[in-house]
Amino acid sequence: MSLGWRTAPRLGAARLLEREPNVWTELVTALPGPTAFQPAASEASLRRCATVLRHPLPEDLAAVLRESNGIEGEYGAGLIWPAERIVSENLTMREDAELATLYMPFDPLLFFADAGNGDLFALLPAIRRPDVFVWNHEDDSRTWVAPNLAKYLEWWLTGRITL
Repeated sequence: MSLGWRTAPRLGAARLLEREPNVWTELVTALPGPTAFQPAASEASLRRCATVLRHPLPEDLAAVLRESNGIEGEYGAGLIWPAERIVSENLTMREDAELATLYMPFDPLLFFADAGNGDLFALLPAIRRPDVFVWNHEDDSRTWVAPNLAKYLEWWLTGRITL
């Protein structure tokens, strides 16, 4: 069940996080563009993610999912996937034998969103680095796009990140 589309007033994302840290739905709502929020992920669902993926979810990603189990942007773009999709997409990328012959290993990456063009956004949970990277499906590059999840959301929704 979606909480519906929201049109946001323009507040600075950094200002919002300084005022009330980890208020993810408020952060996204304050950014331009329509967004749809899902009901919060259960703690059991988050534990399942960590168990199946064999590492805990990064703290900020878990905090987002505790508020909204997936955030969609305009045209259904997956700004943040639901916990179940995070698990299924990462398992597919890591275990598909054909992908293994085409690309570098995906084990260090934790995919959490898509760009709508085949490219995927990822975090690096094993080294506890908050940076967000984009994996390019055409050339297998992994490129830094934001210093953290909050900036990824701000920069993606404001058009600063372009792919």
